[in-house]
Amino acid sequence: MFQEKTITNTMEKEGYFGHFGGSFVPPVLESHLARLAKAFETAKHSKEFMDEYRYYLKHYVGRPSSLYYAQRLSQLVGSKIYLKREDLNHTGAHKINNCLGQILLAKQMGATEIIAETGAGQHGVATATAAALFGIPCKIFMGSRDAVRQRLNVQRMRLLGAEIITTDMGTASLKDAVDAALGYYIANPDAFYLLGSAVGPHPYPSMVRFFQQVIGEEARRQIIELENRLPDSIFACIGGGSNAIGLFSAFLNDAAVEIHAAEGGGEGAESQRTASTLVLGKPMVFQGSYSYCLTDADGQPATAYSIASGLDYPGVGPEHSHLKETGRVFYHCITDNEAIKAFHLLSRLEGIIPAIESAHAIALAMKILKGKNQLSIINLSGRGDKDVERDMENE
Repeated sequence: MFQEKTITNTMEKEGYFGHFGGSFVPPVLESHLARLAKAFETAKHSKEFMDEYRYYLKHYVGRPSSLYYAQRLSQLVGSKIYLKREDLNHTGAHKINNCLGQILLAKQMGATEIIAETGAGQHGVATATAAALFGIPCKIFMGSRDAVRQRLNVQRMRLLGAEIITTDMGTASLKDAVDAALGYYIANPDAFYLLGSAVGPHPYPSMVRFFQQVIGEEARRQIIELENRLPDSIFACIGGGSNAIGLFSAFLNDAAVEIHAAEGGGEGAESQRTASTLVLGKPMVFQGSYSYCLTDADGQPATAYSIASGLDYPGVGPEHSHLKETGRVFYHCITDNEAIKAFHLLSRLEGIIPAIESAHAIALAMKILKGKNQLSIINLSGRGDKDVERDMENE
């Protein structure tokens, strides 16, 4: 049973969720992150800033995103399932919610260059979109393997005017893109690092959560309007954790609502090829914060693997680590094969092609909700255009 007293305010002291979080960075970044934290705290309490943010969410992104009753999927599973349609946002995923918030903050702080990391390319596209909207040059760091797997999004980023910088470090995936972006940030601390997930040093986990919480706020309001009650359970996929915490944040205090997250299980929890951090990992300092991380035999960050570039990451956000330890959220390993089957199934049952990342959440919900006659929400965090041309069964 989770400890309810820890949920009302998961941030017990600045930058920490329980004992997870903090800011473990080189001295050159300390003053810049402190300035960012101060600017963010001021902005989120500013009516002018929030009015502008909400204006762009409504008129540019197209919010609120719909909460759609997936009737044929529900009939197959034996539970009533709603999809929170973040795939319908401008740019095709939830990432734009955070990017618009941070780009407005960057503009307010006088930023002249934006940098960002990307795995699946959705955050890169959203960052390039926001940077184009406000006329700020941007560099997107991406693992070379992901650039091949997600070449459609690479083309979109270039069309939007972004400079793409690929890295061959490590496994040439999301972790390595973050390392490359952090390296550039250390060398160029006056750049604005628009981090895409609820990971990294303070204030990023709190800031990304804040700009993504619109997902949960809308979903809560919509399900009450449609069903006159809260759901029995909610689901999201999780890599770093931004779409998941965006949905979960509005339901954490509702003890009757079960919360489930699907990690990129790769070839399975028993294999060496997985990205199931909260199922298999250990707490350690990684990329600027203290959180769970996959580790090797020497206690160092391990190589992660998932067919989903956005989940192919050995770390996770500190709030998710806290929610795991309190027992409030259940984290599960979903394999590549399970996600691929869900990818095809949702496409054929509902005429909705999900991102392979989101398909992990569909697969998990199908397993847990089978024959339960529950009311549930799945966060459909992105659309699957980027995955259609991939031969995923044979990668």
